[in-house]
Amino acid sequence: MKTADFTKRVSLALLVTSALALVFSVIYTSQVLAFIGLGLLFWGIITRYIVTGEYVKRILLKTTSQSALQILNQTLTDLNYTGKAVYLPPRYQANIENNRICITKNENAKLPTPEQTQKETKTITSNPEWLLLTPSGNDLVQLFEKTLNTSFTKKDLSYMEQNLPKILVEELEIAEDIKIENADNLIRISIENTAYTDFYKEPQPRNNMGSPLTSAIACAIAKATGKPVTIHKDQTTNDQKTIETEYELMQEP
Repeated sequence: MKTADFTKRVSLALLVTSALALVFSVIYTSQVLAFIGLGLLFWGIITRYIVTGEYVKRILLKTTSQSALQILNQTLTDLNYTGKAVYLPPRYQANIENNRICITKNENAKLPTPEQTQKETKTITSNPEWLLLTPSGNDLVQLFEKTLNTSFTKKDLSYMEQNLPKILVEELEIAEDIKIENADNLIRISIENTAYTDFYKEPQPRNNMGSPLTSAIACAIAKATGKPVTIHKDQTTNDQKTIETEYELMQEP
């Protein structure tokens, strides 16, 4: 069996199992099953997009994980976690190379402290006030770093701005052009002609987690700036050819 075929089957198995776990979590009101389902969901998404860390042809990216992410969104809604997804910088991680998002119980809830999150090392960690999850762009940003032979934690935002076009356009060939505008705490990025525009043909998750591509860029920004990052706006142009995303750097007390 070809590696690509095997990977597809593994991904499908993970996504189907995650869906069943999430359905039964609702039926039996089980948070344990919900978190198991969320974990399998993320691994299914990751497996779908990245094959052993190597380049994936653009045609495969068109098979998006929109339905899986919608299930995740519905599960978070059922668990009543309504805050925006916040991409955490390295100092919030026990391992600074990790990528995680925090979703608070509601919009007004405070982020946990770095000391609180550093103690949590599981893929999914629950707390009455917040959830810690591995983002869908986790493996994609690791592919960016592998391509550059460095970590964004060792670089700054200007390095990311200079090299992101090279990664997406020249190296991985998953976009035709990328424009970056940095205005204080707001970073606007436009990505032209990428297969990830298919993700935006359906309603977007309310927690602003972004597509795997915009999620990966949020991970990179959080690492490069050392600040928590939220996806403020994430949409396509009317002709469905360009993704326009605004990333906001959060000001911490």
